Amino acid sequence: MKMNELKELETKDLAERLESAQANLQQMKLNHSVTPLEKPSQIKAARRDVARMKTELRQRQLNK
Repeated sequence: MKMNELKELETKDLAERLESAQANLQQMKLNHSVTPLEKPSQIKAARRDVARMKTELRQRQLNK
């Protein structure tokens, strides 16, 4: 997900997406430890998406 897309979202929607993305990341890590994923780079991409969302939420908190 791009930063431009994140900036267009409402804060509530962004928080919900962050929560689901974190759960998805945890599930992917767990699945990868049991049986390796075809594309382990998905974990890297998911981790970066979570970081982007956290960054945007934090910027919104500081700009209030």
